[in-house]
Amino acid sequence: SNDSKPNFSLLGDPALRLRYPKHNVITTAINGIAIDAFNDTIKALQEVTISGKVTNANGEILTNFNGYVYPNVFDKSTRVTTLNNDTDPIDGGGLYMQYNSWNKIIFRGKASVRNGDFTFSFVVPYDINFTVGNGRISYYAVANQADAHGSNENFKIGNMISNAQLNTIGPEIELFMNDTTFVSGGITNTNPLLLALLEDENGINTVGNGVGHDLTAVIDEETNNPLVLNDFYTSDTDTYKSGEVRYPLDDLAEGEHTLTLKAWDVHNNSSKNTLDFVVASSSEIALEHVLNYPNPFTTRTFFMFEHNQACQMLDVRIQIFTVSGKLVKTIVQQTQQEGFRTTPIEWDGLDEYGDKIGRGVYVYKVEIRNAEGQKAEQFEKLVVLK
Repeated sequence: SNDSKPNFSLLGDPALRLRYPKHNVITTAINGIAIDAFNDTIKALQEVTISGKVTNANGEILTNFNGYVYPNVFDKSTRVTTLNNDTDPIDGGGLYMQYNSWNKIIFRGKASVRNGDFTFSFVVPYDINFTVGNGRISYYAVANQADAHGSNENFKIGNMISNAQLNTIGPEIELFMNDTTFVSGGITNTNPLLLALLEDENGINTVGNGVGHDLTAVIDEETNNPLVLNDFYTSDTDTYKSGEVRYPLDDLAEGEHTLTLKAWDVHNNSSKNTLDFVVASSSEIALEHVLNYPNPFTTRTFFMFEHNQACQMLDVRIQIFTVSGKLVKTIVQQTQQEGFRTTPIEWDGLDEYGDKIGRGVYVYKVEIRNAEGQKAEQFEKLVVLK
């Protein structure tokens, strides 16, 4: 009822230091030229190779440092203005603050560190700001229990290489939910992980400078509400030609959905791919897409199915019956599920006594049960050949 309302935010114990990495990551060369002597400008569509090393506090290379370095290469910094969300409703005033931000990522990758040395390459996207100015490389490196960090802003970026040859083929895109065993049309829970595997001979564009050139995902064709995934793309180890997006989705409605991902390469060619999936609440166990492969089979087959119980232990029971209802084989297995598609369960075509069953059509039932005792089951057919 008055203005005496003290506020405070506890950010951490002021007596404790932040746990900065102990070692340093240093840029040693760009395109084979020592960083201290490099006075060229990195240009759009140019292939660039960066070399560096991990050192101790005295600048001595750590020859026993074998692990990975995670470089982030940025275009020039941009001037950002705050939103002025402290406006006084009475006098209409407020305070805008401005600051510089490194928010245009040219390349985010992962490179091997061997005996303290590392090298990585990338192609500069066509979408950079052509104005010449200082770029930035930020590093984080890790090996066993040791880690290191560092940065470098002593290089220029801008313009475009002369006589550049643009290709016309967009990236290749594979889409999954949670892991690569997912099949389009499968089931997932309400908080799945979008997994996209991308590949292009020149690399993926994540700068975000070009209008409409963001790496985006659209759910259920809601094009006015795209998910911008630039910051979630990371190149694969020791290459700029392929990488992945891992983006956590949350609070999806139960039922059928579609997701379309659009990606651009650094030459500004685009591609799309669409994934269908069904959201089932994990509060009630669900079982879908039960099958065995090969079917028909002669000597062995593998049972597979989808469920909505990721990261849980499941009791699985598979029963094979003749068409007249006689039970010929029961398979019982307990599996720890990482994703939403089970690992294949093998059957050698033998009955309970180790004898081969006769040729013909059989019926099988797959039943799963979780730790809470909930269960689901489904019947399918298989064919045995002699």
